[in-house]
Amino acid sequence: MKTRQDWFKILLTAVIFLVSISGITYAQQLSKSTIEAAVKEAYDKFKNVSEGKNADYIPALAEVNPNIFGISVVTADGDVIEFGDINDMVSMQSIEKVFAMAMVIDELGADALKEKVGVDATGMKFNAIEPIEWKKGKEINPCVNPGALATTSLIKGANYDEKWNNIITKYSEFAGRDLTVNQPVYESEAATNQRNQALAWLLFAYERMYFDPVQTTDIYTKACAINVNAKDLGMMAATLCNGGVNPVTGKTVVSPETVEHVLAVMVTAGLYDDSGIWIYDTGMPGKSGVGGGIIAVAPGKLGIGVISPPLDDVGNSVKAQYVIKYLSEKLGLNMYSVQPKN
Repeated sequence: MKTRQDWFKILLTAVIFLVSISGITYAQQLSKSTIEAAVKEAYDKFKNVSEGKNADYIPALAEVNPNIFGISVVTADGDVIEFGDINDMVSMQSIEKVFAMAMVIDELGADALKEKVGVDATGMKFNAIEPIEWKKGKEINPCVNPGALATTSLIKGANYDEKWNNIITKYSEFAGRDLTVNQPVYESEAATNQRNQALAWLLFAYERMYFDPVQTTDIYTKACAINVNAKDLGMMAATLCNGGVNPVTGKTVVSPETVEHVLAVMVTAGLYDDSGIWIYDTGMPGKSGVGGGIIAVAPGKLGIGVISPPLDDVGNSVKAQYVIKYLSEKLGLNMYSVQPKN
């Protein structure tokens, strides 16, 4: 007959077993094999989606192959999972805004960005002029064009060349390889960026431009034309997920404190007019670009990069949105998902 002590040992063993099973289940959920299976499922599920169309207000973007479809997931442990057209390049476009913001916060501090640019969502189109007029250049954010121009003007460097070299060097550290500019896209954008020039001059009139407006606009235009593939985007997102340390190269790119603030702005303004819908559906900080890429960050877990050029009416890649929402649900990446304590 079992004594009270025997039953206590049996109960303790059962509790330990249940806790270990729970831990194993969670670990398995984000194992490399589990992620690989989910990425393949997502690719197969959405590869034949034909919704959306390439951006055409920048002529060179209309000529990009609309069938490019690549997915990359990079974990905080440095595992790299890829599927589809991994090596095909597109220009970063507005995704670069995240990394310009990270540079300014890291160099000048979070308060400087908040005071000199702003961190509030405007609630209007990414290239709208009205928010500048209404707020006299204040209360914008780095994820819309006026805020991105002001942010670019704050990047460290005494002249054009120094600022640009700092940008391409830092973005390359995020990606873990040397990035280069897509020259035809840059030239196409530079020939059609009159609206951005107007935004820069209006900011200058309100003393919210901190470097020459013409040169700043050109630097920003060139940064938008930096070429990336899906793996680059996954690596850049993973560097944010890993507190500013590239999980593959091990290089510290920005501080953990910088990442905290960057992710907050991505949540509120990362996907243009649909930022609220995006965070509601995925629970992940994200940023899109009209080149067809989207990045998403699961803090402390992994980064996702997806490329598919056809966009919805707001300017976000259709397939990339589907993929990231699917992976968020499949892998439990929604950072707002919590279970009640018993």
